[in-house]
Amino acid sequence: MRPSGRDLSEMRPVSIETGVTKHAEGSCLIKMGDTHVICTASLEPRVPPFIKGSGLGWVTAEYGMLPRSTGSRMRREATTGKQGGRTVEIQRLIGRSLRAGVDRVALGERQISIDCDVIQADGGTRCAAITGGWVALRLAVNKLMKAGDVITDPLVSPVAAVSCGIYAGQPVLDLDYPEDSEAGVDGNFILRGDGQLIEVQMSAEGATFSRDQMGKLLDLAETGVAQLVEAQKAATA
Repeated sequence: MRPSGRDLSEMRPVSIETGVTKHAEGSCLIKMGDTHVICTASLEPRVPPFIKGSGLGWVTAEYGMLPRSTGSRMRREATTGKQGGRTVEIQRLIGRSLRAGVDRVALGERQISIDCDVIQADGGTRCAAITGGWVALRLAVNKLMKAGDVITDPLVSPVAAVSCGIYAGQPVLDLDYPEDSEAGVDGNFILRGDGQLIEVQMSAEGATFSRDQMGKLLDLAETGVAQLVEAQKAATA
């Protein structure tokens, strides 16, 4: 039934390669099927002005898509002089999702900036960015702890995300682009590794959905995130 031939509850193949850049304190290339995202984490000895002097740390994120990450070339947003609304929304989502898994007191008054660059898109880019972003964050925090700059681990739980939707009338896990573009209902589910929900983005794309269907999508999301958390742990072990 699915264009890819996958079962309804089957994820795309997931791989996470770490240490893909030379300079960043943490980096990885995450592949979820044909969606590929490079994620880096940069340690900075500063925080935004609104929390300066509070003793709290901060995690923020930026997101972008390379011009030929999609089927036809997109213009770089830098050429227009501003970021698009979608880009701003996604990078804010990444930042607040990752912060939900961080003890900002334990992190101390420093900032970790997560950069997520989509080099190939086939659906679920924001979910891949969140999942890979946590891996880059984990690696950067490991360096802080090894250097003795942080005593208590500030990462309280992994954070991962997966898309689910109603395709051809059936709840499906981890939509690729052919499914995402035709899904009657589309949702992004961000969870911590301990099962706590961080954010759910659900929308009807031409068809409404019932409470029962939403429950089935959440069940699928929990299954998918559990698999992603195992991949994260394996990559950072």
